[in-house]
Amino acid sequence: MTTTETPLQPVHRLDYTPPDYAIHTVELTFHLGEDATEVEAVLAMERTPTADGAPPLRLHGQTLELLEVAIDDAPLAADAYAVDAEGLTIHEVPAVFSLTTRVRIKPQENLSLSGLYRTSGNFCTQCEAHGFRRITYFLDRPDVMATYRTTIVADASRYPVMLSNGNKVAEGTSEDGKTWVTWEDPFPKPSYLFALVAGDLRCHAGRFTTKSGREVALEIWVEPQNLDRCDYALQSLIRSMRWDEETYGLEHDLDVYMIVAVNDFNMGAMENKGLNVFNSKYVLARPDTATDQDYEGIEGVIGHEYFHNWTGNRVTCRDWFQLTLKEGLTVYRDQRFTADMTSAAVKRIKDVQGLRVRQFLEDAGPMAHPVRPESYVSMDNFYTATVYQKGAEVVRMYETLLGRAGFRKGMDLYFERHDGQAVTCDDFRAAMADANKVDLEQFGRWYQTPGTPTVKVEEAWDPAGGRYTLTLTQALSPRAKDVPQDQRELHIPVAVGLLGADGSSLPLQIEGEQQPRSGTGTAVLELREQTQSWTFVGLDQRPVASVLRGFSAPVKLEFARDRGQLAFLMGHDTDSFSRWDAGQTLARTLLLENAAQGQERLDPTFVEAWGRILADPELDGSLKALALALPSEVELAQHMQVIDVDALHAARQAAKRQLAEAHRATLQATYDRLNDGAPYQNDATSIANRRLKNACLSYLSTLQDPAIVEQVYAQFGRADNMTDAQTALMLLCSLDVPQHARPRVLLHPLEGRPLVLDKWFSLQALSTLPGTADAVATLCEHGSTRSRATACAALLGTFAAGNLVQVPRQGRQRLPPARGQGARGRPHMNPQVASRLARAFSSTQLRSAPGAAARAARADRGPTG
Repeated sequence: MTTTETPLQPVHRLDYTPPDYAIHTVELTFHLGEDATEVEAVLAMERTPTADGAPPLRLHGQTLELLEVAIDDAPLAADAYAVDAEGLTIHEVPAVFSLTTRVRIKPQENLSLSGLYRTSGNFCTQCEAHGFRRITYFLDRPDVMATYRTTIVADASRYPVMLSNGNKVAEGTSEDGKTWVTWEDPFPKPSYLFALVAGDLRCHAGRFTTKSGREVALEIWVEPQNLDRCDYALQSLIRSMRWDEETYGLEHDLDVYMIVAVNDFNMGAMENKGLNVFNSKYVLARPDTATDQDYEGIEGVIGHEYFHNWTGNRVTCRDWFQLTLKEGLTVYRDQRFTADMTSAAVKRIKDVQGLRVRQFLEDAGPMAHPVRPESYVSMDNFYTATVYQKGAEVVRMYETLLGRAGFRKGMDLYFERHDGQAVTCDDFRAAMADANKVDLEQFGRWYQTPGTPTVKVEEAWDPAGGRYTLTLTQALSPRAKDVPQDQRELHIPVAVGLLGADGSSLPLQIEGEQQPRSGTGTAVLELREQTQSWTFVGLDQRPVASVLRGFSAPVKLEFARDRGQLAFLMGHDTDSFSRWDAGQTLARTLLLENAAQGQERLDPTFVEAWGRILADPELDGSLKALALALPSEVELAQHMQVIDVDALHAARQAAKRQLAEAHRATLQATYDRLNDGAPYQNDATSIANRRLKNACLSYLSTLQDPAIVEQVYAQFGRADNMTDAQTALMLLCSLDVPQHARPRVLLHPLEGRPLVLDKWFSLQALSTLPGTADAVATLCEHGSTRSRATACAALLGTFAAGNLVQVPRQGRQRLPPARGQGARGRPHMNPQVASRLARAFSSTQLRSAPGAAARAARADRGPTG
């Protein structure tokens, strides 16, 4: 019979109970058809020791048509089982038995992209978090781990390539002329890691030799037209495999490692054991379609999914509340990988930027939740910045507290204890603590505390005794109001350094210690109480304190420093992150003051310090471009109680214009020097030069000088790479030049090039010019945004999350969601993409100021209702 879904009920972490039955082996047979697919599952099952008596067997299942059910090859009578919208219940089963089910599903009609679905003529699966129950009846929970043997039967003329997890062990032709292939995965895994792909695909192949001498075949499978854009992903995979061996001693464990790229995919990618499925955006790269940021993103996501083989697959989550156990840890690992492959300083700054713009905003709003949530209605809602990015910061704090060597010891013990198991965040913390013989009980509070904590810094100087005292006070976010009183002090590592008048590092000797700490010029203070003080002794001058170096904890810092101190740190701090952060703090202070007072003039001290960074020949171009960038309007808005978007936008634009006017000659000379017409290269130096060149052009464009506008046009027209072309078009989309003069990348030439088309949608959505909301609303009706989830996310998601100027003005009233044709009304939309879009609009709502929005709407002379 065919079933329908019922409303979801809340699930609570503390209600967890072990499964009543275990599944040891799974044998699946798929008969792929054009109208429907039949799936036969043979499960070797056993009642677990924790089961209470002989309970009925309850299997998950959704949108399945049950054709047959049997135990130990004996078909069950109709009254021996019951089917409902959420699963199959068998009333009585033996202690040990074999269960066979045969179901019919319709992947061609599966628009949720969860389970088995068809996209662009190819079959594909996505089973995290609860997609496997759309394939067959199963114990679809991560703590049920089994080995899988999968046979796929299909018409080879339509589906010449048929892939699944593990190693290919057999293939042949059936009596009816169809082709079959059998795959076997020898490592136990939960159902969410199952994968199947079948279609007309081409392989970009390579090989990797592990440190123990095993040969691993590497295969990237794509649609035929994309075969020439895979090599960068392949080289990124090889670098990932080598890095994991060198850093953690972890080898790949199968004979083959496969990646499949598809255009329609809910997530960036999925770490299915041995067969990763990727959104094409994170595999395909060519200079004319991918920016430098895309290349970096590809390497990071390739690494992320590969690293999951151990942190997520070999050791997985006991339940979905532990999602950060695999995702936070693996994000941390991919961040470290990218830092080692590129620039550690640039990578750290970018990660913190993203955390502050997205996760801090999430922490401050109604979606605030701990990195380990306490309950959920739909798991799709918890693939959040908090679980991923803040979860990675929690993992980073382990390393900050224990050191790199101590962290590696903890990782080794974690794998030694739990390989092949489904475990919890507490198990990870215990491995870190036991390996290093330290107490991390209090540190566990990070997993249960929502919101962003605040650390307040006070300082005192005793010139006679050469003593400098730092007093730190911690406070939880108002979002943590339900945390018990005796659980409100977190274990927070605060990295500090002391600088002398010439910018050199001063000795760090804490009162009570026999000698100064040696090494990096940084000390890690462990804040465990509400308020603690540390006194540094033996100083011959008053130091300037550099606090929260490297962003050693995901907190907001309250430190009353004057503009002179911030400018000093901006110019001299030896910690790259703190130097950048001091500049951002000073810029934020000035911009918020100007926005509040309706002023536009910048403090000359900041203008001068900014110019020193621009002219500094020692700074890497990528780091310099970051240091020159002003805080975004989205980030600035988080520091305002009542947000006047017009005043904020005006203050930031005026600041950019003043900096450009004050340093025009240097900006122009730098741009001309770097805009040398050399052919595109993807090495670190070339990337850094492009970033700095385009940063200079961005500032120069604010002058609205016709000669500079012509430079922007020229860069757009002559660019031999997507980075330069996209930058120029982005600037032109927000320049106040006549519409007929602004170059238009027509939609027609971009059809069939979905990745480039998505970039075009994003650029239109980010324009700050009047009429943007109308343009976005019109583009919502474009065929691509109505048929592809990624295109819809590129347009609506970018507009909602990134356009602080236009969304509060008219965005909500003008866009289709306000007319009932948004995420819920789009036939292609699936729960995870819809959830992300809903969160983006929710956060924008928090940022808008009704009065400002109304004034802006009147200024634009457009309807608001």
